[in-house]
Amino acid sequence: MNKKVFRVGSVGIGGISRGVHLPGIQKSPDLELVAVCDLKPERMAYARETYGIREDHCFADYHDLIACPDVDVIDISTSNNAHFEVAKAAIEAGKPYCLEKPVTLTAEEADILAKLSEEKGVPNMVCFSYRFKAAARYAKELVEKGLLGDIYHVYMQYLQGGGPSYDLPRSWRYKKELTGTGALGDLGCHALDLVSFVTGKSYRKAVGHADTYVYQRRLEEGEGYGPVDVDDFCHYLMEMDGKTSANFSVTRFAYGRGNYQRMEIYGSKGGLVYSLDVTPGVDELEVCFGYPYDRSGIYTKLPVPQRFQCDQMQSFADILNGCGDGMAATIQDGCRIQHALDVIIRSAEEEKWLPCE
Repeated sequence: MNKKVFRVGSVGIGGISRGVHLPGIQKSPDLELVAVCDLKPERMAYARETYGIREDHCFADYHDLIACPDVDVIDISTSNNAHFEVAKAAIEAGKPYCLEKPVTLTAEEADILAKLSEEKGVPNMVCFSYRFKAAARYAKELVEKGLLGDIYHVYMQYLQGGGPSYDLPRSWRYKKELTGTGALGDLGCHALDLVSFVTGKSYRKAVGHADTYVYQRRLEEGEGYGPVDVDDFCHYLMEMDGKTSANFSVTRFAYGRGNYQRMEIYGSKGGLVYSLDVTPGVDELEVCFGYPYDRSGIYTKLPVPQRFQCDQMQSFADILNGCGDGMAATIQDGCRIQHALDVIIRSAEEEKWLPCE
């Protein structure tokens, strides 16, 4: 098929944009970065210098970027509080969009975006990045082929270091009005989506425990300290379809960890372990299937076939060109995860099990 090249306008030129979105857009033969928007002039200067964006295509107001006739699709990687308004404006303009997670601050906002996207028929993708890890995709295929049998248990860890010894500044991620939740929304939504993606199961009910250790952090600009009003960790239990029990541990206070993930899945016929960052940046898969291996206590590391390799922003381009593989997350997926996040938050506050709506 003849592929079209889509002109991208990117809103929010922070860390995740510079690290993933903009390099991915540049690498794709089907995407072209033509405009950027950010409230900080130095970030737009970065885009001009690094990607050659014209000065008249550097916008301070996202409405102007969305209205720009040279922009076909919208890439959104702002702070969480801006996701809803920017995505809603893109949908109303009929422009496809790529949205960072968590999709909104509340389930109600997520419902609106999902409904509008469906009504308008606007192609979209939510950036649950770990769906694009080859080992995770291989794990999904093994589960779908029935090699694990009926799934009983999932144990999911997502651990980063960020305690007092790191002396991290009070970025927007530590302000509830800008981020919604702390470790839960930042890391926990990835964990929720990855487990659901690999197992193919939905969440039925939840009980959570969240708290904060460091209540003040140094200001990013100027002297002094500011309050932290979001969770530093969240542990939660989930019941999934078929009575599968899922146990999640999510924290920014795992000393010495970088971007560490470990997902163990145990079924009636076998088990698997997906891991990320045991070796920095590397995703791996270990399995144990059937007799006599079930008695051995030995898990074997599987080489991951090349066919599972993929790229996040190229996947967005494939969706736009109508040739996506169906494995990227949509706003409907993001909406379901946002509902689960809201339930976990309420459960932690009320200290009891709650149904996932």
